[in-house]
Amino acid sequence: MESDESKNDVTSIESCNSVWLFDVKAMEFKRKIRNTSGEADTVSTDWRPYFGLEVDESNKSFVVQLNESGTRLLKSWIHKNPCNRCSDSNTTEISLEEINKALEP
Repeated sequence: MESDESKNDVTSIESCNSVWLFDVKAMEFKRKIRNTSGEADTVSTDWRPYFGLEVDESNKSFVVQLNESGTRLLKSWIHKNPCNRCSDSNTTEISLEEINKALEP
């Protein structure tokens, strides 16, 4: 397994429950789960491919495109201090309309 330090051009985004790492050259991402104190924990996913990343600074959210056709997506909120989302559910259901709107240029 390749370490985070050996990856090139790694960008990180913090959500309320994870630190998301994106290797923009290799088009791979992984998540490090945050512990109860908010620090990135040793629990993480393996590096996985992604096909697009859309960051919406105005909504403080981002969408990860998991397949080339764009039919598999992950959406998460960007964590900012103070964060009014941490007390809410971190995983929510979204409609296809919301997904399509997030992917519009």
